[in-house]
Amino acid sequence: MNKQRRIITAVALASMVLTTGCASHVHSHNVSRRAAVIGQSAVLYVNSSYVSRVTRPVTYFSSLASYTIKSGSGLARRATLHALQMPALDGTVMEVANAEPMDLGDFELQLDRLTGTHQTKGTVDFHVDGEEYFTRLERAIDDATSSIDIRTYIFDNDDYGVEIADRLKRRSANVRVRVMVDGLGNTQAMQVDPDSMPVDFLPPLSMADYMENDSDIRVRYVANPFLTGDHTKTTIVDGRIAFVGGMNIGREYRYDWHDLMMELRGPVVDDLQFESDKAWARSGILGDIANFVRFIEGKKELAEDVGAPIRILRTRDFDSDIYTAQLAAVRNARSYIIIENAYFSDDLMQFELAKARRRGVDVRVILPAAGNHGALNASNKVATNMMLENGIRVYIYPGMSHVKAAIFDGWVCVGSANLDKLSLQINKELNIATSDREIARNLMQKVFLPDLAASEEIFVPYSIDLRARLAEMVVDEFL
Repeated sequence: MNKQRRIITAVALASMVLTTGCASHVHSHNVSRRAAVIGQSAVLYVNSSYVSRVTRPVTYFSSLASYTIKSGSGLARRATLHALQMPALDGTVMEVANAEPMDLGDFELQLDRLTGTHQTKGTVDFHVDGEEYFTRLERAIDDATSSIDIRTYIFDNDDYGVEIADRLKRRSANVRVRVMVDGLGNTQAMQVDPDSMPVDFLPPLSMADYMENDSDIRVRYVANPFLTGDHTKTTIVDGRIAFVGGMNIGREYRYDWHDLMMELRGPVVDDLQFESDKAWARSGILGDIANFVRFIEGKKELAEDVGAPIRILRTRDFDSDIYTAQLAAVRNARSYIIIENAYFSDDLMQFELAKARRRGVDVRVILPAAGNHGALNASNKVATNMMLENGIRVYIYPGMSHVKAAIFDGWVCVGSANLDKLSLQINKELNIATSDREIARNLMQKVFLPDLAASEEIFVPYSIDLRARLAEMVVDEFL
């Protein structure tokens, strides 16, 4: 793969040389960049569709089977919801009942049975927005003594992505640095520059080549069989500190968007390191064999024995712990539900929230005013109208909020997962969940109360045209 990447970069650079005589330097760079994207897309296609069958046959065919089953069952469920269950909802929405919240101890035992997961321990510190999070991440990178493992959907080639890459390159002389990036997500991201990026900055044609050049960083791209993705975002430093949440590495997350990450310590970090190690092994040339060997080696215990009960929830093949757990939380909630998410297209989740509201639960949802995806923005408007019809209070956060967090009667669920088909059923995702009162209080104080205060509550439904309806149908089926 390294040789293929270098050939692609060489072709792109040759393209730049051939165009410099008849165009500006910026224009020639853009031509080379498009050539690099085409080349990387071709390599990604071959790796995802053909190489993966040989090196990762279990992963490859599991992805196919899981995608087929989940898509088929999802289509049938949506048809039933729209044709029968939604119309059957009682027209009356009762006042907020101000009831006692659910028993969180009983709920955690229920989650043990429903998801097959179990609680571990850890501390949680919330980092809100790019300045707070990336300042802390940069310090952690600088202070690392043995290892830095980054697993992210996007490591962008904008100016801030390059700044983090340069910091990692310097550290790679003294500590092990591994960077694992989703192939499809990163290829798409490198084609579009944020509006705020300096006009004179010329992005590298390949972030993998840029990071590996004159450094000891190792970079791997995750293949995307059947367009499935690894949307997980974890950075683990020295096996003792983990950063988990919704932020990729790039300018939007550092400067432009509202977002959230968690800093974790304690035994939960050992579990996250184990998952990261297996994913790293699986993405290499030995694929499923390397993954199995790493699984046999078992989890290493390096982290401190500190913290409150915490549960790791995932979306992966045949398994949707995040979806199962949050649906259970909605169904069990008695007092309140607060959700903030950038993309909210899941019909079953909307239906269960409508039922909760009819039980007298205070349900509030925060959506962004300016999302980064046209079809999903249209879908959010359709979802908003449905929620307003069912007594759910909807708030619009100014600008782009990329936060993915929820509290159900004090049970917290935060991480990388959106409330859409890709995150809840198809892509690999990772959320952290807990019933700890202090963690829930901190999330409420640092995120939900300020965001509710900053947002505008919507009382009048949106005007929805045919194009928005069609976009919502496409999102339901494919996104």
